Amino acid sequence: MVSVESLVPWIGGALVIGGVAVLASRRGELIRRWLIWAGAVPVVVALFWWGEPGTALLASVAGIVAAIELGILLGLRREDVVVLGVALVGVVGTSWLEPDLVLHALGAGALLVVAPPLLQGDADEGLRRISGGLLGLAWLAPLAGLVTLGGTALALFVAVSVADIVAFFAGPRLGGPRLSPLSPAKRWSGLLVGAAAGIAVLALLGAPTWPTAIAVAVGAPAGDLLESLVKRGVRAKDSGTMMAGAGGLLDRIDSTLLALATVLLLS
Repeated sequence: MVSVESLVPWIGGALVIGGVAVLASRRGELIRRWLIWAGAVPVVVALFWWGEPGTALLASVAGIVAAIELGILLGLRREDVVVLGVALVGVVGTSWLEPDLVLHALGAGALLVVAPPLLQGDADEGLRRISGGLLGLAWLAPLAGLVTLGGTALALFVAVSVADIVAFFAGPRLGGPRLSPLSPAKRWSGLLVGAAAGIAVLALLGAPTWPTAIAVAVGAPAGDLLESLVKRGVRAKDSGTMMAGAGGLLDRIDSTLLALATVLLLS
């Protein structure tokens, strides 16, 4: 497992270099995004440095915020969002305190998510509410991987972020076939170059394994497309407004979620 201490100089250096590049661009949107990262990254790194209690806290808070955003996107009721948040915190807490019982926690969370529509006898909207809640549980539960993977999860997040950025800028310039109708601006060329950059970052950070490489090359792009599918389905541009000018939390962690899921499944 990668130590958090070994990642701090790289993350700090990347943040400084990114800040210089963003200021040189004089683009207001990029500057706002960098300011958000400049405030959030030290907090996230400190929580990882704390160890499993810190990552459990981070995963729980992120899960609750993402559940609220997803609930608003899908038009779920307040009680649906509450039970989804409770289920996610339960999965994260179990991964910290009793990791051998995570599958039990997922099963209990699924039962909890379907309970409100069933108990309310909601024949009109019940199926949609249950589907949305189960989607949220399956999509967001990999946040528990922050606890079990530790520093490797932080290295994976950095690699996925670099891959996303490189793919965003390289795709339109290199051209070629589009990746998917769900995301018309993305190209296969950008995905391949971005994946190579992300895997190079994994090697630089000391986290190059087959699961992490596949997570960056396959899991992360799939996560981005999954969120695009959800947002297009409900005619939304962003998952939320939590980050001024940069959308919601789901917009920032969509790729990381399925990347985490890929590592957990393959490890």
